[in-house]
Amino acid sequence: MTKEILCGILIPFAGTTLGSACVLFIRNRMNEMLQRILIGFAAGVMVAASIWSLILPAMEQAAAMGHFAFLPAVLGFWFGILFLLLLDKTIPHLHANSDEPEGMKSNLQKTTMLVLAVTLHNIPEGLAVGVVLAGWQSGNTGITMMGAMALSIGIAIQNFPEGAIISMPLRAEGMKKRKAFFYGMLSGIVEPIAAILTVFASEHIIVLLPYLLGFAAGAMMYVVIEELIPEMSAGKHSDLGTIAFAVGFSLMLILDTALG
Repeated sequence: MTKEILCGILIPFAGTTLGSACVLFIRNRMNEMLQRILIGFAAGVMVAASIWSLILPAMEQAAAMGHFAFLPAVLGFWFGILFLLLLDKTIPHLHANSDEPEGMKSNLQKTTMLVLAVTLHNIPEGLAVGVVLAGWQSGNTGITMMGAMALSIGIAIQNFPEGAIISMPLRAEGMKKRKAFFYGMLSGIVEPIAAILTVFASEHIIVLLPYLLGFAAGAMMYVVIEELIPEMSAGKHSDLGTIAFAVGFSLMLILDTALG
């Protein structure tokens, strides 16, 4: 594995780690409105990344299929949606500001289920980074290293608030600062693991890359629609989440265009 790929894999995890470290310096519980803004921002980044970094490259690589160039992206997208739906229904997890666990019934502690909720978000992001880096590594997909880095940096930026959103509520529940930081950081470890596994798998099935790009996009969009948008809109009505979504979307679009 090259230094470039290792760097691209670790950048998003660094974002989660830095966000989780907020619990070491901020005393008070995270303001509900700030949390809504951060979630909206993360959703905007993920939607833009799904379109420009995943769906469009998938269709470009299937251009030889002519009028059916959309097929790999659409099929992969639906497999991604169904895969996350399966995980959502089976893995026990609990979202912040919710008292109703989701997934299969279990006796897991509340803190563990909070971490698992964010871990579910991070799986598709790790897949997305891994697929794009694998595409660059193959050398014949049209994906540039700067384009792959744009995706890694964009996901790292949106991982920063996610790290804070998991560690600070844990601290508010009475957990010690260092332990809350560790749990927040741990929620992001699935990203580099998923990315590494995807890179190694894609080396042997590079012909399926357009489908894998669509798969990662579908998984990310599931998270946005099923979890992030409802969370950013919960509670008293406010347009702040929508504005933050637009900011995140615009930032990812700029990154992908400027660096891609």
